[in-house]
Amino acid sequence: MRIATPPADATADHLTAVREHRALAWAAAGSLAVIAWLVRPVGLGILLGTLLAIMAQPVYARLSARIGSRWAALTTVVSTGLAVTATLGGLAWLLVARGTVLAGELLTAVGPRGIVDRVVTRFGGSLARLGASPDDVRDHVRGLAGGAASSAEQVAASVASTTASALLGLLFAMLAMHFVLRDGARLSRRIAEMLPLRPSYTRALIAEFRRVGRSTLLGGVVTGVVQGLFATIGFWICGVPEPIFFGAATAIASFVPLVGVLLVIVPASIGLGLTGHAAKAIIELVWGLVFVVGVSDYIIRPRLVRGEMKVPVVVTFAALFGGVEVFGLGGLLVGPVLMALAIAVLRLYAAEARGQQRAQRE
Repeated sequence: MRIATPPADATADHLTAVREHRALAWAAAGSLAVIAWLVRPVGLGILLGTLLAIMAQPVYARLSARIGSRWAALTTVVSTGLAVTATLGGLAWLLVARGTVLAGELLTAVGPRGIVDRVVTRFGGSLARLGASPDDVRDHVRGLAGGAASSAEQVAASVASTTASALLGLLFAMLAMHFVLRDGARLSRRIAEMLPLRPSYTRALIAEFRRVGRSTLLGGVVTGVVQGLFATIGFWICGVPEPIFFGAATAIASFVPLVGVLLVIVPASIGLGLTGHAAKAIIELVWGLVFVVGVSDYIIRPRLVRGEMKVPVVVTFAALFGGVEVFGLGGLLVGPVLMALAIAVLRLYAAEARGQQRAQRE
């Protein structure tokens, strides 16, 4: 039986179509690169707005049933914007105003006849048995305090200089949030049409983006705020100076895996013990372990992100520290999202490879 061969013109047209499709695909990839480069200055704001829209979707749906989608979107965006502005503004004020004051108090504490001088004198015998001279310890502590004060001034200046860019990022975050709330379904369809993947793969990636966005904001940011509030109460009860500042520092430290809030709570307890407040030091440590760690991590966080797949600790470390190294503080948000999407792509590829192997065996 003779197999018919396609006409030469048809083969040429097919090859031309293939080349044109590849050229268009490269042009599309280049267009995406150009868009990413152009929106890079406000990209963090757009990502934050998208994640906020994902988190606020249930509230938006309930409001839409009562007041309509237009007013529901506006109400959700305005209320979220006010909450984010108050939170970030309060944190910036703490870093600039109270942090600078605390740095000055630290320099006073390590000066002559300060708290550190009294503590070193009190434990001078123990230090001598350990081979450390009290004068050397005083000089070392004063050097560390001077470096900390200088760092605090640099942080304050950096926060003050980024106010305008932060406001611009917040504006784009609210615009992105409004767009995703109103047109999220249509946006998902457009993404499925543009990506050169199977629709099932695209839906899986979008679902992974939603999952990690909810986990990052609810499990990370909201839980961190709760831990900061609990820590502030504990610091205030135990008489730690500037309890609100150290509470905010605890909220920021909550993003560090494993140790997290203990980076602030344990030194505060040690400081209370060294200054002669042993009972308060124990109370502070117990409060931190029970409420800041126990209640927040094992009761509140699981309720916020129940059903979410856990990520290995080493992956979380890499995502957070790598994200901060590349994107600055914004890497706390960008790092986990990019890492989760990259892992999702690898899982899809592995599933596809396993499917092909099974098909070949059959």
